[in-house]
Amino acid sequence: PGPWRWSRNVAVANFKDHPHQVVGDKDEAEAHFPHRGDMESLKAHYESFKNTNFRQMLLQVVNLGLVATSALAIWKAMMLVTLCESPVVVVLSGSMEPGFYRGDILFLNMGKRKVDNGEIVVFNIDGRDIPIVHRSLRVHTERSTGNQEILTKGDNNYANDRGLYKPGQDWLQKKHLIGRVVGYCPYVGMLTIIMNDYPFLKYMLIGILGFFVVTSKDEM
Repeated sequence: PGPWRWSRNVAVANFKDHPHQVVGDKDEAEAHFPHRGDMESLKAHYESFKNTNFRQMLLQVVNLGLVATSALAIWKAMMLVTLCESPVVVVLSGSMEPGFYRGDILFLNMGKRKVDNGEIVVFNIDGRDIPIVHRSLRVHTERSTGNQEILTKGDNNYANDRGLYKPGQDWLQKKHLIGRVVGYCPYVGMLTIIMNDYPFLKYMLIGILGFFVVTSKDEM
């Protein structure tokens, strides 16, 4: 009992004389747990979610809907300006290297101008859902009607694309074209490729973003 009482008194005395030592111990503990702040942030959002009443929840859901609607409106506006059904696409293969690499984002514009030899175009093939970005190798334009027949090829491929076209099809027509490439942003589309390869990551990301939007509280 005697030594224990003495050690306790010493500990109390040390605390009174050096209260900053407690702060030091806390910092040292947090240094050993670098993700503690992230866990506390998630816990705070969870507590906020539990304490959110129905009216606040409904307001956050409406805000989330407004964000989605705004994104859709921007996409439709881009379609009208560029005359493309898909103004932005992601390169999924290496057939156009070294010009474009897998994961690059391409910006398209169709316009009314005819396609020239050497232009990079994005097109669909009958029976395939994924568009292809390749260079126009040969272009035949009919003088009387202005209709064009286009043969394409990937810069990194040895042969032209007739092996990719529908059986019996030798040329592309205007109806197959989505747009011509007018700009690009390198590697930004890798996230899209990863989410397509692993769909559960896409749904998990959407769920996390939705959770944070719903549980966040607007500053008044």
